[in-house]
Amino acid sequence: MSLLDELYREIILRHYKSPHNYGPLDSANVRVKGDNPSCGDQIELMIETAGERIADLRFQGQGCAISQASASLMTDLVKGKSWAEALALEQQFKAMIVDGAAPTPELGDLAALSGVHKLPARVKCATLAWNALEQAAHQAGVRR
Repeated sequence: MSLLDELYREIILRHYKSPHNYGPLDSANVRVKGDNPSCGDQIELMIETAGERIADLRFQGQGCAISQASASLMTDLVKGKSWAEALALEQQFKAMIVDGAAPTPELGDLAALSGVHKLPARVKCATLAWNALEQAAHQAGVRR
């Protein structure tokens, strides 16, 4: 295993074992649920908006290390961003996971999930939280 693979594995395991932004968010004004029936991953994404910004967000759910780490890393990345910025990051992430595009610097530690594109059964795991974010934007009336 290369040093980079080892580093990526450590980031995923750290976010799986101690997810950031995990738990209820009583002030949320946007809530969406997503699931991946093929493997049982589930997520509830709760977002507090402030105008065009994602003021705060948290998630709850259960699933594999990839789905939970992806949700943890996503919430860290998009908190405080505008919806437009968050959705641009969502497109970059999905290009990396679905199409195998190189990770962009803006994705930061999410590059740890870049190898998922080689594992088609895990793509839905990695994109679950991001699909929930896209649903939340739609629910909040955000237009692309």
